Amino acid sequence: MIERWSRDQVLALAPDAASRSAAQKVAAPGKWSACGTTGTVVYGECEGSGARPYLACVDLTEPAYRCSCPSRKFPCKHALGLLLMWAADGVPVEQGAPQWVTEWVEARAERAAKEAAKIEEARAKKAAEVSSGEADGGAPDGGAHGGGAHGAGRSGGSSRSGAESVRHGRVAAGLSELERWLDDQVRQGLAGAAEHEWEGLAKRLIDAQAPGVAGVVSRLVRVRADDDWPGRLLEEYALIHLLAVAYRRRAELPGALAETVLSRVGFPVPKEEVLAGAAVRDQWDVLGRRDEEQDRLTSRRVWLRGRRSGRAALVLSFAPQGQPLDASLVTGTTIEADLTYYPGAAPLRALVATRHDPGATDTMRYGPGAGDEARYGSGVDDAARYGSHADDGARYGSGAGGAVAGTPPGVSPEQALDEVAGVLGEDPWTESWPLVLAGVVPGRDSIGGLPLHRAARDPWRLIAVSGGRPVTVAVEWTPRGLRPLTTWDDEGTAVIL
Repeated sequence: MIERWSRDQVLALAPDAASRSAAQKVAAPGKWSACGTTGTVVYGECEGSGARPYLACVDLTEPAYRCSCPSRKFPCKHALGLLLMWAADGVPVEQGAPQWVTEWVEARAERAAKEAAKIEEARAKKAAEVSSGEADGGAPDGGAHGGGAHGAGRSGGSSRSGAESVRHGRVAAGLSELERWLDDQVRQGLAGAAEHEWEGLAKRLIDAQAPGVAGVVSRLVRVRADDDWPGRLLEEYALIHLLAVAYRRRAELPGALAETVLSRVGFPVPKEEVLAGAAVRDQWDVLGRRDEEQDRLTSRRVWLRGRRSGRAALVLSFAPQGQPLDASLVTGTTIEADLTYYPGAAPLRALVATRHDPGATDTMRYGPGAGDEARYGSGVDDAARYGSHADDGARYGSGAGGAVAGTPPGVSPEQALDEVAGVLGEDPWTESWPLVLAGVVPGRDSIGGLPLHRAARDPWRLIAVSGGRPVTVAVEWTPRGLRPLTTWDDEGTAVIL
């Protein structure tokens, strides 16, 4: 049985304000000729403009959505309206579901099994390649000289290696020009910085196939608009210069840091390669999400934290404006899943590789007597599982044993700062990091003594939930201050901020 979501959690799934409004109008029993739930699936038949009702259902375990209406929005107002009724305990429990529901659920399960088999096959192939390389006397990934992250880059074959070599030459030339430009900027003074110069430089970096650095340069326009722009601009210049120098000297860096540099510059990692990596299985709390529009693309950032491992994760998705984004991670819920991380010194971005039955025990998952190797994969030590800066509180959750059901374990502000300091020591270009603060009292411009981001000040909803008492709050740390994501009330219900 899936824990019932709150009205806030359902409405947060809506793709836009119009869908939220329409869903609330549809969430009336009179609109539905039939509806029911089996505990894992909610389904119903809703009156439409045609003679036949729209067939809507939601697989709560993912979640995944299906509706026969012609809407291009995802989830549509019918799926959202059905969920609103379910959240209000307005959908009767049934022993079974109609055939059209069971066929859809079975088809999804079959596809998921095939995808899981592909992932396991890819992992086995990668493990065999690593074993073969070690037997031949070669260094495994992350070995000497930057773990193979220098030179040809992330290549997988002679043709790709040649293409990567050409790209590295272009990137090196572009970043060399960038270093000279930064020297001129500092020598001539920050007051001479002009918007057209940044735009021109960003375009040249795109031509040099360094899109990651180009994106950072293009955002300098927003920095220049702030009141404290001189200090911030100098900080940005310093980080850009550090990245350019790190790329030039990447052969001298440890493998994980070299991977971070390549990612920051804009070298992609294939999704298949990430999924084939070591998986971290855990109960992942979905802490919150944030959507941003950039260059006619909408990006969705979903933050997670593992209850057992204490690890942070970021799941990214992108879509053209007006197109649906991934809505499978519901804020305030906890999923049992395998996550695989993109390579880096302080891994954060991840993919949800496989979801599991949350009711399974460790014995059922891994077999009797299974240890960490079975749970996390061989060759994965504490630093890889939790981050080298993590302590026992991060590994097991501070006060996890007494946490309210539904409320994730959190840490004190001091522990949170220690964690962020460790992350920055490993990846100085980190721009955000998810945290769960426990026992903190929010104010108008701070939470537990930690300053809020300027755009997040006066968090009245959070202050109202707190009522002056300590609460647990999920936040996004940024160099400019905290952004509140979600808090939990006395009953453990998630309140999205």
